[in-house]
Amino acid sequence: MKILSAIGLALAAVSTVFGAYRQLQMLQQNSYFPSRYAKWLRQSFRREMAAETVLWIVSVLLWWLKAGLWLLIIWVMVTAVRVPSAFRIHRKAIKPLVFTARVKRQYAILAVVEILLTVGSILLYDRAIGALPAGILFLLSSWIPVAVLCVWILAFPLEKAVTGHFIREAKRKLQSYAGLKVIGVTGSYGKTTTKFILQRLLSEKYNVVATPQSFNTPMGVVRTIREHLTPSTQIFICEMGAKNVGDIKEICDIVHPDMGLITSVGAQHLETFRTVDNVFQTKFELADAVRQKGGITFVNGSSEELKKRLNDRPNCAVYGLDERLEYYAEDIQYGRNGSSFTLVLRDKRIAVSTKLLGLHSVMNIVAAAAVADALGVTEKDIQYAVSSLKPTEHRLELKPFRNRSLMIDDAYNANPEGSLEAVRVLGSFDGMYKIIVTPGLIELGEREYDCNYRLGLAAAEYCDRIVLVGKNRSKPLHEAVASTAFDREKLTVAASFAEAMQQISAELNENCVVLLENDLPDNYLN
Repeated sequence: MKILSAIGLALAAVSTVFGAYRQLQMLQQNSYFPSRYAKWLRQSFRREMAAETVLWIVSVLLWWLKAGLWLLIIWVMVTAVRVPSAFRIHRKAIKPLVFTARVKRQYAILAVVEILLTVGSILLYDRAIGALPAGILFLLSSWIPVAVLCVWILAFPLEKAVTGHFIREAKRKLQSYAGLKVIGVTGSYGKTTTKFILQRLLSEKYNVVATPQSFNTPMGVVRTIREHLTPSTQIFICEMGAKNVGDIKEICDIVHPDMGLITSVGAQHLETFRTVDNVFQTKFELADAVRQKGGITFVNGSSEELKKRLNDRPNCAVYGLDERLEYYAEDIQYGRNGSSFTLVLRDKRIAVSTKLLGLHSVMNIVAAAAVADALGVTEKDIQYAVSSLKPTEHRLELKPFRNRSLMIDDAYNANPEGSLEAVRVLGSFDGMYKIIVTPGLIELGEREYDCNYRLGLAAAEYCDRIVLVGKNRSKPLHEAVASTAFDREKLTVAASFAEAMQQISAELNENCVVLLENDLPDNYLN
């Protein structure tokens, strides 16, 4: 019986490694913040709690009774479920677990803990105290979230040390590059797209490195510095994200920006910021850091609330669509091939055309052009660079879709105004059958319902077909559409994006355009 019990115990440890995949995936998607991970657990893990509790109690009891055969049978069954489940989740997840060095360290710590508990339980099998390590191991194996939280606690000192080392290394590297100019880009939305547009415009004159994709956390910035900056780099464009007051300052203390660009400020991540005023305060941490270097920060002037906060910041320049500003766009026109307009950069007027769609794309180009102009990029180079711009992946990206239809891929858009603009862009495709697929917006705090309700009303106004994703998540949109005269037969709800695509597959043809609006990570779909 001892051998059978030992094998059962070992299988419990092995199954924990595979069972931890989903939990570590959610911890990673919640930026390794235990509080956010715990919130996801409260929302999505309740139904598993009873079964996990029963599994733990039964396992401990069987170990205590030396019922090795039954213990082995139970954990063979559990392992047989968890192993294929982990592979299935990895294959089908919208955002699978990324096996970074940090995740590998967490798995290593989990393995060490499981091995120690397994060995200790086997060695103490014939003693009463042997039930203690076995009970702990079965607890971690049954309640996987407990194992993941324990791993986070054990890894915390190591992660702090590793983080500190990498930050110091990145600072030394930046200081060693004489003449390197750092441009910080932040905002509630639009910062990633604007960053890439700015990189393209500045590359006409300079050797430019920008943080890739959405690398906008301190460690994402540090990784970019360590892996991509070289002595020949002249400009480093650093995207700066934030979910709490002080987050932008933390990044600024690493890179010490010479110039800044604030794309917008609005109701984003209010669950952590609590108030919109805190959002403004955090975004302007960039302007405050730039002022210390004697530089200038370009600020989106489309918001009166934003402009009010410029009175005590003389180092800020304002851009937008208002002709009273130094930097703005006029004569804006849209078509199936993109947009055309006139850039006004102080005393310069530049006629440009671009494949990018939407008013916010025009604003992003104005912002980047203002910075490029300040850094001496010529009118001709700006004009050429704008004409060669390609849509950022998953941000109002127009591309061919099934059965010769078109897709407007706006999967990475998660802000209220941007989503409304995306729906308006969809509505501009006159004479075509217009479909929207969306789960709505997230992390807007108490404003989340109202913002999603507005999105639902806009969808009902501009779309011929609406598919909502997530039965509970999409309720505000569903209620908004239902309050209008929209044809109820053209409104459906899908449990997943795959199911949504199945629902519309028969409707797709060359006269159809589909807007994919905000493709949420797995931890938000319910």
